[in-house]
Amino acid sequence: MKRYGVIDLGSNSVRLVIFDVEAHHHKPLTKGDIHELVDEKKMAGLSAYVKEGTFTQAGIAKAISVLESHLHLASTLHCDATGIFATAVLRNCQNSPEAVAAIEDAIHHPIHLLPGEEEARLDFVGASLGQPMEQGTLIDIGGGSTELVAIQEGAFTAGVSLTQGSVSSYASLVRLLLPTPTEAQAIVAAFQERLATLTDPAVFRSPQLYGVGGSVRAAAKLIGARAGQAKAPRTITREDIEQLLALYEADPATYAHLLTQVVPDRVHTATPGCLIIRTLMDYLGASELTVCKHAIREGYLVEYLVPQTTEA
Repeated sequence: MKRYGVIDLGSNSVRLVIFDVEAHHHKPLTKGDIHELVDEKKMAGLSAYVKEGTFTQAGIAKAISVLESHLHLASTLHCDATGIFATAVLRNCQNSPEAVAAIEDAIHHPIHLLPGEEEARLDFVGASLGQPMEQGTLIDIGGGSTELVAIQEGAFTAGVSLTQGSVSSYASLVRLLLPTPTEAQAIVAAFQERLATLTDPAVFRSPQLYGVGGSVRAAAKLIGARAGQAKAPRTITREDIEQLLALYEADPATYAHLLTQVVPDRVHTATPGCLIIRTLMDYLGASELTVCKHAIREGYLVEYLVPQTTEA
């Protein structure tokens, strides 16, 4: 058994997950081969350090500080290898190469800057470990982007990354904590503009969605808590999302208290995330969304850190 660290440098949080992995030379990895040892999340809010399209020196310093802490923990726990990948917050800024190089020089460790389509593919690889997906569309609403993956006969057929997520929606379109009705409409309109850029939207249209990422999990937790359930549901419907957003519109005080009780680290981003989920379900013609346990970090582990195996 070997130990691997995966550091996910995101727009809102920077997360270290350490896995113990039982690799086999004769067969691909399954979820039973991967054992999560540590899940350490630091809320860094790196998207707030993007000013006029540029990732600032303060943002670089913040990223360095958080990454050094995670790398120290990975070293202390004797990881055989540790990989760092970055997504939208560094991918979409104008000074991306310079910012990445500055962080790498300071931490003495390479950073894998994932292209949008590769991020979508890794979402699929990770989600497939724990959830059979024969037909449908996988969505990942991140902080700075939203990925869509078309799935046919259990295989990845197309992937795309849209440059809007829950954190970027909040940062650019919301003035206080919860969006006003006008701001909520602006979030939806902006996301619809992103969807309009899809060259072949029919590829992604499906009654069945699969979801990964913090925004999807937050929505499921809120829906479960509102219904008095001890656990978040594995499947949420279009009606579930509509009822949750109806509470936000009709009774903001009760809704705000629900946020602070259930998803305190996502008080400002959960509502934009739910608005994006509803917009996606409407646009893609989906009636329900199945929440997947595994996602991009497991996908990165399998594809880039664990030595590849071959069938017997």
